Amino acid sequence: MRLPRESRFVASCACLLAALGSALAAVHNTAWLWVAIPTAALTAIAVHDLRQTRRAIIRNYPILGHLRFFLEFVRPEIRQYFIESDTEARPFSRNQRSIVYQRAKEDPDKRPFGTQHDLYAAGVEWINHSIVPAIASGEDVRVVVGGPSCRRPYDASVFNISAMSFGALSANAILALNSGAKKGRFAHDTGEGSISRHHRVHGGDLIWEIGSGYFGCRDSEGRFHAQRFVDQASNEQVKMVEIKLSQGAKPGHGGVLPGAKVTAEIAAARGVLAGVDCVSPPAHSAFSTPTGLLEFVARLRELSGGKPTGFKLCVGHAWEFFAIAKAMLVTGVTPDFIVVDGAEGGTGAAPVEFCDHVGVPLQEGLLLVHNTLTGIGVRDRVRLGASGKIISAFDIARTLAIGADWCNSARGFMFAIGCVQAQTCHTGKCPTGVTTQDPLRQRALVVSDKAERVYRFHRNTVRALSELLAAAGLTHPNQLRPHHIVHRVSPTDIELLSASLPTLQPGELLSDARHCGVPVFERWWDRASADSFALLTLHEPSTATVRAQEGRALRTGAPVYDATR
Repeated sequence: MRLPRESRFVASCACLLAALGSALAAVHNTAWLWVAIPTAALTAIAVHDLRQTRRAIIRNYPILGHLRFFLEFVRPEIRQYFIESDTEARPFSRNQRSIVYQRAKEDPDKRPFGTQHDLYAAGVEWINHSIVPAIASGEDVRVVVGGPSCRRPYDASVFNISAMSFGALSANAILALNSGAKKGRFAHDTGEGSISRHHRVHGGDLIWEIGSGYFGCRDSEGRFHAQRFVDQASNEQVKMVEIKLSQGAKPGHGGVLPGAKVTAEIAAARGVLAGVDCVSPPAHSAFSTPTGLLEFVARLRELSGGKPTGFKLCVGHAWEFFAIAKAMLVTGVTPDFIVVDGAEGGTGAAPVEFCDHVGVPLQEGLLLVHNTLTGIGVRDRVRLGASGKIISAFDIARTLAIGADWCNSARGFMFAIGCVQAQTCHTGKCPTGVTTQDPLRQRALVVSDKAERVYRFHRNTVRALSELLAAAGLTHPNQLRPHHIVHRVSPTDIELLSASLPTLQPGELLSDARHCGVPVFERWWDRASADSFALLTLHEPSTATVRAQEGRALRTGAPVYDATR
């Protein structure tokens, strides 16, 4: 037999020779079968590799080529456990994950020998402390959510579980999260997958999220169904109703849960048929204009019996949120709350382009919403929640300082119930049973144990926030302002966030936005309309804008502002 000269075939030829030689030897001594059988199998693999047409590397390097794909398969684990540093966040650093594990397990979360961060590197931030610190209460801080039209305000924790649906999470994960929320008296957002039977077992407070699929309150055509909404929203466990406009990880992108994954349990929770593709359209069908959105908010608030009702969004086009703000002025309707989801938020699965290049990050999105509500004089009527990679007490403090009233965390609470950042959420093969519907995999997640960890993570994080505020001389998170946070610009320069982040004064947009000093408002405010999410041309003021200007002039005596100038 003529052997190929190229070394890339050496392994194949060696296996063939070993298989033939050991087979002959096995005629006299059967112990050689332990060599003959494996080498024969490898020889068969080599023949298959040479004949297959899908992978060029394996075709050129039979047997040896598989090593490349194996190393690629284990690369994330090798990087996570052996290569990345403790402070390298991809997407969460070892230190970030560790602080959750420690607080959830009640292990010591103190660190010896000082900080691991380079405090002179650009981007480092800290909170300034006081010479006369306050006394830390160590107790949970509450925020009352509910505007003038809300008849049943909700006393919310400053730190809650962000939106994650049953279907994306396992039944045991939902049970553990809700049980921990019940014990800790904080809220559990259902995600747009609606309220499953697992959400109801322990009775923890729920924020019912309603997406464009109207799961749990839809008719057979996928449209909003008022009576089905009332049936769910009237439950005492539902404390707030949240309309999902978009989410940080994939804003503007709908979704399809393949029929094969729509189990009977998921179908029952969502009000769809089992085994049939479950579609979430990119946009809502119940409204298509800013005024329509606010009318829908008012309708859901009334149907729910006066419970706090608002919406969640990842900010995109600035003029679209300005249009919503103008609709508030025109209709007189304000949501009880708005949750701003940053583009750094997570998801079970999203196109790479959407994860990396769509949506406004939390800082800029939250600032835009906070400034807009302040500028039109309604900030005191609308509470702001914020979500997007929030893990530690400092993350919460910083987010509250730039405008939020409370914070939500999704992946933080996933770490608390055992997530190891394997990043296999979309495969159904989660190694810890958090993001899978496989009953064998999710049985590894013991609900009673993980529920206690959820409770302890929340309690210890809020306690750390209390200590952080006390060190700054503050007694409540609502006293935090941008000037409490310091940002390092370069190794030799620092600045307060108040110096680098734009702010508006109350009612400033009601006069002349073109001279407010914040470019995004100067450029787009006049081109937003309560009638439409589309941009106005400068010579076409909307009828709603004119009505708002005239009404404002009658109330304040100020001249009508002409948007055409």
